[in-house]
Amino acid sequence: MGLFDFFKRDRGADTGEAKEPGDRKLESLGKKASDKRAQAYDRDEALRALIDLGTPGAAGALLKRFKVQVDPSITDNEEKQMAFDGIVAIGKGHKGRRVEDEGKNPKEMSTEPLTNEDVDKLRDAVVEHCKEYCGRAENLTYPLKVIRELHDDEGYAREVLSLLSEHDTEYTRNVEPKVNLLAALEGLEREDVRKAVAEYLDDVNETVRFHAVQTTFTLGDDASLGALVELMKNEESVRIKNRVCDGIVAAGWTIPEDLREPLEETMSDVYEYRLDTSTGKLSKA
Repeated sequence: MGLFDFFKRDRGADTGEAKEPGDRKLESLGKKASDKRAQAYDRDEALRALIDLGTPGAAGALLKRFKVQVDPSITDNEEKQMAFDGIVAIGKGHKGRRVEDEGKNPKEMSTEPLTNEDVDKLRDAVVEHCKEYCGRAENLTYPLKVIRELHDDEGYAREVLSLLSEHDTEYTRNVEPKVNLLAALEGLEREDVRKAVAEYLDDVNETVRFHAVQTTFTLGDDASLGALVELMKNEESVRIKNRVCDGIVAAGWTIPEDLREPLEETMSDVYEYRLDTSTGKLSKA
């Protein structure tokens, strides 16, 4: 090995900056915690070490555990639950660390009680790690659950909408992230959420459209009726058409006069539902 190679070995692959000992430790523990070929006790040891470290960087390393699945499934679930609980504990300040403690030896970290500002900074740092993970992961279930635990409704909606805005309604190889994000917005009765979800009623993927319909009805706002009728006009999936009709019936929504005829024209292949054009009520036959 040449002199250049010796120095290159300890430089960050992405930034070109020299790695601190703490960075190398986090990287090593993160790899061990997410190595499905490792022994279960080795992963467990690495998970516990990261949780004990308690910094936002450790939370970022714990997120790697969600990328892999190990056998048996009970072990997989237990390890993922441990990682989830650990990340949430870090984000809530239960480990007593500060953002400023990142990279320090545990003996050098402050032992003073955390202030509300310290906890807010921890939360934001952990959420940022979750969002970075979501930007490259194929399934977002666990990081979204973490964000849900760390934020109130307003903060949670803001973060999920921010993640959803990074997607569009065009073709994508893996639709799971969009499906996860739409599901994460269920029940958040806000106008900005309703509008964002309505855009995905026009997604090119049938599964995404179906989940956008599902989420729309959990928001409880008949302002989406226009978008739903527009969806029905060009929809080829009878499954989706039935779900739209079923949702309208369950919600008890009245179809506005200007939408009654357009909706009725879309229902030629939806046999279980009938629209009373005089009252605007949809019913199941």
